Amino acid sequence: MQSRRCGAGSRRALSGGRDGDERRRRQVLYSYFRSSCSWRVRIALALKGISYDLVPVNLIKDGGQQFSAEFKALNPMQQVPALKIDGITLSQSLAIINYLEETHPNPRLLPQDPKKRAQVRMIADHIVSGIQPLQNLSVLKQMGDKKMEWAQNCITSGFQALEQILQHTAGHYCVGDEVSMADLCLVPQVANAERFKVDMGPYPTISRINKALLELEAFKISHPSRQPDTPAELRA
Repeated sequence: MQSRRCGAGSRRALSGGRDGDERRRRQVLYSYFRSSCSWRVRIALALKGISYDLVPVNLIKDGGQQFSAEFKALNPMQQVPALKIDGITLSQSLAIINYLEETHPNPRLLPQDPKKRAQVRMIADHIVSGIQPLQNLSVLKQMGDKKMEWAQNCITSGFQALEQILQHTAGHYCVGDEVSMADLCLVPQVANAERFKVDMGPYPTISRINKALLELEAFKISHPSRQPDTPAELRA
């Protein structure tokens, strides 16, 4: 696993003197280009202008690099993302995003209004707890030749509920007109839906919001097609 520099700021050498001190202060994100959980965190880091070194963790190669002893020592759950920041290592995308929100509050990803904040968290949890885990790699490995059907059913069921929720909460984005943590969860999940050939016709609100978000620079530069570990055939 080799690191690549991402985000704001200049590229510097990774050893020696002043540069060595900087390396110890840097954020290091362990990520897989196609991981929707990793993508959420990449968007948050981009929105908040936080530079980081990216270490790709290939979830397929060599039986899954997340199962190596080296990575297990970093994250016992053997999942991406993991983020080294401020002398600690965090895993779980929403825990990471919440930490970034508390330590780098601008731009805000959780509304000040408590009702809107609750709606943002509700939508985020709907996706990260109620949809994505049911169609992630570890589950699909157990589904044999029914992988596609299973993923489609899980996403369709979740999107039916999400579309109804967003019809009540959405403005330009998931909750009102400001980008929030909910939006960071929505875009990667729509990408999963497209990868599994889910018909998006019944979900016009989800599709409209997704299209608007993909026009934003933070969503573009964090996209799976633009990562250091993106295979050549999938690059934008």
